[in-house]
Amino acid sequence: MIKKLLILFVFCSILTANAQYTPVINSNKPGFSESPYSVGSGVYQFETSVFYRKMNATPTFSNPEALGLNLFFRTSFFSEKLEFNFNTSLQRDKIAFKNIFESSYNKTGLSQFSLGAKYMIYAPKYDDKSKEIRSWKKRHSFDWKRWIPHIGVSAGINIGSFLTDYHERGGFSPKVGILLQNEFSDKLNVITNLHYDYIGTDFSQFSYIVTGTYNFNDYWSGFAEIQGIFEEYEKKTNIGAGAAYLFSENLQFNASLRANLQQDEIGVYSSLGVSYRLNRHKDEFVEIDEFGNKIEKEKPVKYDENRNFFGRMFSKVGKLFSKKEKRKVDLDNDSSNGELLNEKPKRERQESLVDLIVKEDKKQKKKTAKEERKAAKKAKKKAEKEAKRKEKERLKLEKKIKEEEEKEAKRKEKERLKLEKEIKKLEEEIKKEEQEEKEKEKEKEDN
Repeated sequence: MIKKLLILFVFCSILTANAQYTPVINSNKPGFSESPYSVGSGVYQFETSVFYRKMNATPTFSNPEALGLNLFFRTSFFSEKLEFNFNTSLQRDKIAFKNIFESSYNKTGLSQFSLGAKYMIYAPKYDDKSKEIRSWKKRHSFDWKRWIPHIGVSAGINIGSFLTDYHERGGFSPKVGILLQNEFSDKLNVITNLHYDYIGTDFSQFSYIVTGTYNFNDYWSGFAEIQGIFEEYEKKTNIGAGAAYLFSENLQFNASLRANLQQDEIGVYSSLGVSYRLNRHKDEFVEIDEFGNKIEKEKPVKYDENRNFFGRMFSKVGKLFSKKEKRKVDLDNDSSNGELLNEKPKRERQESLVDLIVKEDKKQKKKTAKEERKAAKKAKKKAEKEAKRKEKERLKLEKKIKEEEEKEAKRKEKERLKLEKEIKKLEEEIKKEEQEEKEKEKEKEDN
């Protein structure tokens, strides 16, 4: 299924211009960094995660523990390169005060609420090594152009009026960022982000994120990430790693674990998440000739030589507001005197090849999934039956071994008792003989 979708993706990338849509979901989770790529037009993507953070309570005022739910929504509709997003978090914080005595209380509310957009401004083209047939060395050598990153820019606004008192950093504050991505191979890519956040407030901060992602196969991928946040009075660093599993082309599960370094304290941050997209993307087809050039239809230009410039201009403006009559012809009644009755049939576009492939692929996928579930159910029953049979044999064998051990123990006990009886009998005979000898010696002495 994945291979078919990749073939379809290559086919669509030839026919589309500047398309960033991918056949499988492209999620930013579980990392904190953002790819410069858009999700593609007609895609509505939800990236959510449950997170838990714990640190030691620092002197005076701190937030040592938090449990929350993050939601990151992404979509694109104006351009394939332009994406709009919405980011928010519902969080339960433990607020602690530590001086001579330590006290704390819990507070629940929004800790983040922002609207943003990003746009890819540059996408480098790499050499296709598979077409190199003259030199094995060139075919398998590293393409140094891969050090040139994809470049995107992001901008947004933080809305602090919805947040809790602890997280509020002014009413409205802008944020900007630069998004870079290096694709060193088909399996390894590195994302670098530079952000300037809460601009114009007393809590403005500069941050960087570097994330390395490696795809182990078509389903599993792992990542390692480092993030640094620089504020006026504080510096924060977190180092993390995690993994993601592609369940289907529209669904991904992920998990991560991080170490937070803040004010000489080390904390733990963990998350479990899921990313899902509602795919309503439609590829835009471009007709090309045998040389690969786009074919454009020429529109006929009507020109009336008998009118001057203003006459032709007002004529065109008038045509914009004029109503066009529907052409109707009564084919069955000749007495219509040329009256237009029946609507002219409209031309309908035939279903595209890609739609047929996708429809057939979905049908095949459902059939394959049904067969796999049936086979898995059958295999499970077979395995359970085999396990029961083996358990029964094991119990029977244990019972037999136990009976043999008990039988052997009884036999040994019987032999022991028999041997003790013989030994006792022999001792009595020896004692009797000694007694007789003593009586004989006594009779001799008396004589």
